[in-house]
Amino acid sequence: MVMRVILAQPRGFCAGVERAIEIVERAIRLYGPPVYVRHEIVHNKRVVEDLKAKGAVFVEELNEVPKGAITVFSAHGVSQRVEDTARERSLPVIDATCPLVAKVHKEGQRYAEKDYEVVLIGHEGHPEVEGTMGRIPGKVHLVSTPQDVTTLEVSDPSKLSYVTQTTLSVDDTREVIEALKVRFPKIVGPDVKDICYATQNRQAAVRELAREVDVILVVGAQNSSNSNRLREIGTEMGVPSYLIDDAAALDPAWLKGADAVGITAGASAPEDLVQELIGRLRALDTGIDVEVLDGIQENVQFKLPEELRDVAM
Repeated sequence: MVMRVILAQPRGFCAGVERAIEIVERAIRLYGPPVYVRHEIVHNKRVVEDLKAKGAVFVEELNEVPKGAITVFSAHGVSQRVEDTARERSLPVIDATCPLVAKVHKEGQRYAEKDYEVVLIGHEGHPEVEGTMGRIPGKVHLVSTPQDVTTLEVSDPSKLSYVTQTTLSVDDTREVIEALKVRFPKIVGPDVKDICYATQNRQAAVRELAREVDVILVVGAQNSSNSNRLREIGTEMGVPSYLIDDAAALDPAWLKGADAVGITAGASAPEDLVQELIGRLRALDTGIDVEVLDGIQENVQFKLPEELRDVAM
């Protein structure tokens, strides 16, 4: 029997990730290797290894960057402290922060300028959350769940606002927002509009996929927030769902009895990894039939930093 393999649409790279990778590649071409990148440029081992091969050096902190070396901030954004450190060390910086993350920074800063305390809905320890908290002056509270809201202590409930991490589950975030509104009726914020278009499109696509398949395979890194949300949505819809770094991580036992297998990919996972997974499925089965679900065709493009726009690729 031929097994159906159905691909979610959209899946994989978003415009912010494509921009960040292109920034590193163009910086290497313009300035020559090495170019230093603070943290993983995006959450994907394949992407990081490919960029290393081209001349990128990944570091955790700026004190690992030699004086005067070209330095790139990752798509997740950085705190003001990191930017200040770069300035103190006179490091030439190229900022690859996703424009949608930068928009959340500005949103939080506008609230802070009006003397609002800010609640950030996000996951503790995530680079984007650390960067956002470090960009907003004044008091910032981090919550992840409705339970966190029950113990939240604020100075003035009438001067309270919220912003969100861009890669959260839309449904989970709405629950946290509702909990905030119940406890602090005057709180102001953007609803779920901070959750980026790519995250929302991929979550909607995996819901469609879950209606068609017996198993869902999500290609993405274990530390990728948006990839984890895709796996969680599949599971919540009653479909066994697995997050895998690459084709080698596939356990054939997951496919036992499955007539249709769905594949999607997080926003930082390249399409090569999806195609390699399809190749592994072909090698495991006597025959597969690959199709793509109808879905949104994304055409978002973000501008590159000015100094890199004319660099030939």
